[in-house]
Amino acid sequence: MKQSLQLKLGQQLTMTPQLQQAIRLLQLASIELQNEIQTVLESNPLLEVDEGGDEAGAADDGEAGAAEAAAGDPAAGPDGDGAEAGGEAVIDTADAGWENDWSLPGGAGGGEELPDKEIYERQDFNETSLKDHLRWQLNLTTLSDRDRQIAEALIDALADDGYLREDLAELRASLTESGALPEDVELDEMEAVLHRLQRLDPAGVAARDLGECLRVQLLETCPPQTPGRALALEIVERHLALLAAHDYPRLKRVLGVDEAALAEAERLIRSLHPRPGTLIGSSRTEYIVPDVFVSKRHGVWHVELNPELAPRLRINSYYAGLIRRNDRSADNHYLRNQLQEARWFIKSLHSRNETILRVAKVIVERQQAFLEYGEEAMKPLVLRDVAEALGMHESTISRVTTQKYMHTPRGIFEFKYFFSSHVSTADGGECSATAIRAMIRKLIGAEDPARPLSDSQIADVLAEQGIKVARRTVAKYRESLGIPASNERRRLA
Repeated sequence: MKQSLQLKLGQQLTMTPQLQQAIRLLQLASIELQNEIQTVLESNPLLEVDEGGDEAGAADDGEAGAAEAAAGDPAAGPDGDGAEAGGEAVIDTADAGWENDWSLPGGAGGGEELPDKEIYERQDFNETSLKDHLRWQLNLTTLSDRDRQIAEALIDALADDGYLREDLAELRASLTESGALPEDVELDEMEAVLHRLQRLDPAGVAARDLGECLRVQLLETCPPQTPGRALALEIVERHLALLAAHDYPRLKRVLGVDEAALAEAERLIRSLHPRPGTLIGSSRTEYIVPDVFVSKRHGVWHVELNPELAPRLRINSYYAGLIRRNDRSADNHYLRNQLQEARWFIKSLHSRNETILRVAKVIVERQQAFLEYGEEAMKPLVLRDVAEALGMHESTISRVTTQKYMHTPRGIFEFKYFFSSHVSTADGGECSATAIRAMIRKLIGAEDPARPLSDSQIADVLAEQGIKVARRTVAKYRESLGIPASNERRRLA
């Protein structure tokens, strides 16, 4: 086989480390970004937090070796587009002034000491679990050592929602076989201790089924003179299946009561908690930190970055001054590399903030009707619309809108909330899926509880308003809102 040389011309996209860093920072959530900044601050001596002191050190690169600085313009986003899109006269954004300053706009952070109140609020407290809560109450009750041992075994057998799923006889057999309980423990003893547990807080815990759980709550939390208590007890003990099926005519016939009495008992039953164990748990509350603030001042919608998300960063002027241009020592080479990485990191943060601000600006411009009038005025919007407006790729917009939040006068929303598909209207226009969901929620909220609207009826009402939606689509939107079907929504007047 004869060897030969060939020349080919082609194009190839190379992901530089700086570009990879910019893309990675762009997709981080606010909490993840703060952790990333703290990690970089700890590893790079050329990077420091600007605590509002000397401004000269923020941009000083006199003897820092400009030849080793990052090449190109890293202020552009992952798509290489750093220019602002013009033409939006309605939206006003704050001028960050990033171009000629190494410092990153933001509030206090990094190594700053937090106020005492904030330290107190940020502490992670170990919340008490259900079993620990029951054991704590158990220590305050007077029980014999034998009964306390049985109670401890029963508490260990409880599910997370507070129910005792295992059959008591089978549980007794397994516990005595394993040695957790003495072999002479009788089933009646376990039953008596179980009833003691069911009356601890929260009432109804350690129940074996829903009927027993509701019965204990009625007995323990509702005084005997509570209106509808006797009828409610009879329902949960004997006719809970009929109530769950909303078979009110048969319930009235079996119980021999009128509609008013049955409605009173039903309201009392619905005030109880079907899973009391979930009231005591160790789940942590996750807090959302908005990335941008949206407000209306003097008739103009303003979009501003949250200044508390990241610390002000700058180049350490002392270490930057130690770099000598012609010194090829290992220490000087290390400082040069750290300086370059620090500059790229700061500019990547600049790029991230600028991209988020630009995307938020377009979203607010397109969804001003929502900000003014609510969900029913939400307009259709897809990633492609924002990408074309900013000259970016859809993947970049997807990264920006994931786990990024916007604080508006109507609440805090993820960027992705403002994107939805559309449905054609009778007059040739478009209506967003979010607006249709809001209309469905409004119709169901205003319906007669005794005669709830079916999915077909809702579709007919929307058709009268010029929105053509199939019954299956209405059912899909209703389920996404967590609203049950019409037969499950039926209530007594």
